[in-house]
Amino acid sequence: MSGLTVHPTSTLADRALALLAAGPADAVVLARDVMGLAAAPPAVAARLAVALLGSDPRVRQLDDGRWVLAGGAQRSPLLSACTFAVVDVETTGMRAAGDDRVTDIAVVLVQGDRVELVYDSLINPGCPIAPQITVLTGITDAMVADAPTFDMAADAILAALAGRVFVAHNVRFDWSFVDAELRRNRGLSLDGPRLCTVKMSRRLIHGLTSHALDHVTAHFNLDNGSRHRAAGDALVTAEILRRLLAMAVGQGANTLDDLEQLLSRRTR
Repeated sequence: MSGLTVHPTSTLADRALALLAAGPADAVVLARDVMGLAAAPPAVAARLAVALLGSDPRVRQLDDGRWVLAGGAQRSPLLSACTFAVVDVETTGMRAAGDDRVTDIAVVLVQGDRVELVYDSLINPGCPIAPQITVLTGITDAMVADAPTFDMAADAILAALAGRVFVAHNVRFDWSFVDAELRRNRGLSLDGPRLCTVKMSRRLIHGLTSHALDHVTAHFNLDNGSRHRAAGDALVTAEILRRLLAMAVGQGANTLDDLEQLLSRRTR
């Protein structure tokens, strides 16, 4: 699997292949039966289908827009061909599976030299924001009062993530909150490749006393004028990712599998 997906029970890749094994299917059917997005408008469904299947050699798109099985084994994609979705969330606390909720989310796409903020929104968590969280993030109850709930924002967030490699600085935290919100609001679960820029930094940068975001930002002489806000942290993480990917390629990691193997090697 080369890109992030969501699925109700089995993996999204398995569901898509099983669906297409019965014959061609259009984007609306794929969105409804594979991604669980029954109300996705045709234009949104088309974008999701392209993001999910466009780079998958096992399928192809017919002239009429429907998708069919194409055969052939799937290979690990080149890093230069991957699109990375760099995610940052601000939350009401640390317990993704508990009572805490997302208050701010941003998604930045990275592909080669392209860095683009494609989604950025405050989120109404449906609960009060603790004073200590407001001190840290600057996000107040008043700021999120008229913001969309996660359920209202879910389609746009899924469109930004589908078919991409999920990346975050301490990816376990951001992944767990997005996954928990999708489970809670849509009955969906994230599935697919993910990268942690903390882990990449530890493997590729030596001599740092800490690999927290501020330290890695300073190491690369980057500026983050909006610390502890989703867009600011996601944008600076995207720039960090670009530099770390270049370092990984310099060590012989040309594909996503190469990178995962590099990051899994034991260091002395």
